[in-house]
Amino acid sequence: MLKFFFHLIILSIFLSFSSYSKNYEKIIINGNERISNETILVFSEIVEKQFLDENSINNILKRLYNSGYFKDVSIKIENNNLTIDVVENPIIQTVFINGIKRKKTEESLYEILSLKNRSSYNSVLIKKDENAILNYLKEQGFYFSKITSSYQDLGDNKIDLYYQVDLGDKAKISKISFIGEKKFKDSTLRSVILSEEYRFWKFVSGKKYLNEKLINYDKRLLNNFYKNKGFYNVEVESSFANYIGDDEFEILYNVSSGEKFYFDEFNLNLPVDYELDNFNRLNKIFDELKGEAYSLNSIDKILKEIDKIVLNEQFEFLKSSVKEVIKDNFINLTFDIGESEKFYVEKINIFGNNITREAVIRNNLLVDEGDAFNELLQTKTLNNLKSLNFFSKVESEIIDVTDQNKKIINITVEEKPTGEIIAGAGVGTNGGTVAFGVSENNYLGRGIEFTADVAVSAESLKGLIALNNPNYNGSNRSLNATLESTVTDRLKNFGYKSNKTGFSVGSSFEFYDDLYWNTGISSYVEKLETDSTASANMKKQVGSYFDTFFNQTFTYDKRNQRYKTTDGYISRFSQNIPLISESYTLTNSYDYKTYSQWSDENVFSFGFFAKTSKSLIGKDIKLSDRLYLPSSKLRGFESGKIGPKDGFDYIGGNYAASINLASTLPQIMPNLQNTNFSVFFDAANVWGIDYSSSLASNSQIRSSIGIAIDYFTPIGPLNFSFAEPITKSNMDTTESFRFNIGTTF
Repeated sequence: MLKFFFHLIILSIFLSFSSYSKNYEKIIINGNERISNETILVFSEIVEKQFLDENSINNILKRLYNSGYFKDVSIKIENNNLTIDVVENPIIQTVFINGIKRKKTEESLYEILSLKNRSSYNSVLIKKDENAILNYLKEQGFYFSKITSSYQDLGDNKIDLYYQVDLGDKAKISKISFIGEKKFKDSTLRSVILSEEYRFWKFVSGKKYLNEKLINYDKRLLNNFYKNKGFYNVEVESSFANYIGDDEFEILYNVSSGEKFYFDEFNLNLPVDYELDNFNRLNKIFDELKGEAYSLNSIDKILKEIDKIVLNEQFEFLKSSVKEVIKDNFINLTFDIGESEKFYVEKINIFGNNITREAVIRNNLLVDEGDAFNELLQTKTLNNLKSLNFFSKVESEIIDVTDQNKKIINITVEEKPTGEIIAGAGVGTNGGTVAFGVSENNYLGRGIEFTADVAVSAESLKGLIALNNPNYNGSNRSLNATLESTVTDRLKNFGYKSNKTGFSVGSSFEFYDDLYWNTGISSYVEKLETDSTASANMKKQVGSYFDTFFNQTFTYDKRNQRYKTTDGYISRFSQNIPLISESYTLTNSYDYKTYSQWSDENVFSFGFFAKTSKSLIGKDIKLSDRLYLPSSKLRGFESGKIGPKDGFDYIGGNYAASINLASTLPQIMPNLQNTNFSVFFDAANVWGIDYSSSLASNSQIRSSIGIAIDYFTPIGPLNFSFAEPITKSNMDTTESFRFNIGTTF
């Protein structure tokens, strides 16, 4: 009996195994309409005539379900056939994202979705897209946003997919704090980072809302700031955010500055075949930096100078690196200049330019086909293309070819809209200005800049049409043309009205390193009028005029940055030389400004301005060509209302000059970011009379002292100045308080 039951168990096991372990001769797939048999076989990983058991079949089912293309799958083996029955997931007719108010945000969300219109429904990708939407919204400050997904059956195996978003309130940064061995004031450190404390007047800025990526970037900014101040071993840590309540967070940065380090010795290693004399310019930089606080910017300055020498001397296959050796609180630097891999550019391919002509892109290439490849020039090429402001993305890829000494460069660009409507408004103590126009930076895809605008102020009506080709005829020179018409009504205080229409053509290019030359021809007709109260001498100038000038400007710009300059200088000399004129008036002007940083919070600036206007044939200069000093050159006085007068009218002069000294102040109000306080001293004068010997020219220097406040608002810079005249003339019109706000956008 026992033996019988034993054999029965063995037989059952065998029959069970044989029912789930079978061979098959043929694979039959049913139910698929869009997904091919071949694709299904790839997803299933079935091997032809494979021996299948229950575990193998379950794995095949899992793989087909995990593909995301099917909502139902079944597998059976009968009659030596493996039959796979599938029910495909439906097609998504349209994807809807609801709950988003801003169209731009909604468009950005559609771009990041994996599931698009006409794609197959996939539950795995649904979850992925939900997370992508939430992460994007967190970057916009919607830290408390929620999302649900659903679909509507349209029949015929088609659906509409819906993402319902509950944005919630934005997570505000109520406070930014710094602890630890920080060395600097909180106000100084807040000015370094991009994140801002929430304030009601910052209604445009998105930096006042919680953003993890921005906070991590701020940590890098703080790290670089400290290293540029000599704190070589600085460590910056942050708790992402501490929830305070009412949708408000505090960001806390923990700073360990460590000790300050200083530059000591500088060494330069060159390949054997290269002359040290070619790199003598570096010795001056080394001498200047010896004993100074360690700075990443200083090291970068040296590396850029090395790159410049390499380019100027046409050393094609050199690269540089730096090694640091620490001794106590001093750092020795060794710059190694060695030979890099030698190869040449066989071909340059450009992709993605649907509107921009290829010639426009190639005009900005510093490495051409057949040239020796230079990594520095290639980087500058990419920067050149980005600075055109035609593209949202510029990327390059270097590909090896069969010839080991040759490579192919693929440049891929992604174009963006380059046209914009310009509108703006400004207001100040002298009245308001309204402007409207259109601009296109890549006209006809040729890289040509086109602008047309109209501006109306209390004194003038101005219309302008301008064209500028920055790479005329494939060169590095620009060609520009302007058509302009201006009506200026200055009868009330200056005694004249001008109606001027004309055009100009010109060119500009970098004449030498950081030295730019702008040159051109301008020609216009002008009609001058005066009122009944004007003097006889002024009425003599009533009539029509035709003038043509040769114009040129030399600019030498050595500033470290154009915005918030802390070091360097800019020097500019301009001339308007008469070619055809009634009075043949020659105008010369010179403008110079230098900057130096006294401390972390103090930047000193010195400016000098001088301008002359004189007839070459001894005739009277037109009222509209006489010189008036703008209010920015002499605060505490109304604009143009100093210098010679004819009766009640300010008539300007032949000469104008000013000196301006200013120094920024430490942050008085730490909570007011993007605000600069400064003290200033202005001294200036306008003098010289040519049309009447009966009028006196006052040579007295006007001067003032005061405080200025500059604050950047969402609608433009807001400028306040409080000035007190020190020296003045009885006929001057003073103005202690002045403000201006507004810009174009």
